[in-house]
Amino acid sequence: MSVIESRLKELGVTLPSPPMPVASYVPCTISGNIVFVSGQIPIADGAIKYIGKLGVDVPLEAGQAAAQLCAINILAQLKAAIGDLDRVTRCLKLGVFVNAAPDYTQHPEVANGASDLIAAVFGDAGKHARAAVGVGSLPRGVAVEVEAIFEIK
Repeated sequence: MSVIESRLKELGVTLPSPPMPVASYVPCTISGNIVFVSGQIPIADGAIKYIGKLGVDVPLEAGQAAAQLCAINILAQLKAAIGDLDRVTRCLKLGVFVNAAPDYTQHPEVANGASDLIAAVFGDAGKHARAAVGVGSLPRGVAVEVEAIFEIK
């Protein structure tokens, strides 16, 4: 078992089959040693989870859980694209989009749901740059969407 697979097991994370795109895009593109993972929404067991707007009908803790689920789906897409997560040398950046009320201000705390998982999985190589942005709506009405950029060997 690979180092990262062992760490996922220790964390109690099982990677699902990667969700299929719902529109005209591919889940990942690779250019040289950089992998761009398309935005992932909170899907588990084939069903969309965490629908709604932070600051209206979705509490902070649910937003963090949604971001974590997006990160799990990112890892599933990444593994499908590169085969072995031990090839990851660094998570370079996460982009976290939060479906939020206009006066909502806890975007960074929501984004920590994804950031904390990536850091737990990859250790120092999981420390990344990040944007946490509030938006007026997201695909299928989900609370959070997360995209990622990784460096691989």
